[in-house]
Amino acid sequence: MYHQNKATMNKILFAFTFFLIISCNQQNNTMKEIKRDSTLINYRMLGKGNITLLFVHGSYIDQTYWNEQAIYFSQHFKVVTLDLPGHGLSGKERKDWSTANFAEDIIDLIKELDLKNVILVGHSWGADVNLIAATKDPQQIIGFIAVDYYKNAASLSVPPPQVDSIKADLKKDFAVTNENYARMALLTAKTPAAIVSRVVKDYRNAYETMGQQVTPEIFEIYKTQQNLLPKLQTKLYLINVDYMPTNEEPLKQYCANGYEVLHMNGTCHFPMLENPKELNKKIEQVTNEISTTKGH
Repeated sequence: MYHQNKATMNKILFAFTFFLIISCNQQNNTMKEIKRDSTLINYRMLGKGNITLLFVHGSYIDQTYWNEQAIYFSQHFKVVTLDLPGHGLSGKERKDWSTANFAEDIIDLIKELDLKNVILVGHSWGADVNLIAATKDPQQIIGFIAVDYYKNAASLSVPPPQVDSIKADLKKDFAVTNENYARMALLTAKTPAAIVSRVVKDYRNAYETMGQQVTPEIFEIYKTQQNLLPKLQTKLYLINVDYMPTNEEPLKQYCANGYEVLHMNGTCHFPMLENPKELNKKIEQVTNEISTTKGH
């Protein structure tokens, strides 16, 4: 009986401790805002640690895509997520909708929150936002991770005639064009229906004024990559899903401080939704290597 009671008490103690951890995280999980360029930027900061993981989402989605990562990594790191302007709960009071201006948001957030030893984690186009920020103001940046991106880095991937066709379609029907792109390029036949529905909804409901400016720019972003990847002062880590292969030749050419590709399979362009546990393992592997290298 004693051993049974002891086992029961241990289970209760474990559950209570787990509840306290979750409660503390939730208390430190309050959405907050800063203002830049007359625009409110919604962010969330939780956890503690000498290293900060700053998660930046891709185009047309928001910081909630990182929820599983924020909860997991806040146990050992300070974690910051944000909605880039024009996305999620952030403001839309802006005229300059450009990747470079979004990068200024990242730089400003790091300074406003006095973030130290920052590892930037960017999904898709969010990695380009981070690339501009990291090369313009690298002082606090100790690591750089891109999730499912730079699969054909610094290279023209869409022929000009196709670009012109996409631009015309965007002006004709922005929502439908975005949805078609998401379904054809970002999702797979095996993507769970709930994730398909979420992604398609976000792409259809994207802020059109922003999208009409940013999307054409993205077709030219390879030129920015050619210019800035050699200037990145850290090793480039890619966590790429193999539904589309990664061409490593441009990485060999442009990544002056080296690169490493960690492969995932079985998901679409959004591994943080489809297999968050596996993505967490990959990010953890990289953060451990970065922290060891940097002496943190």
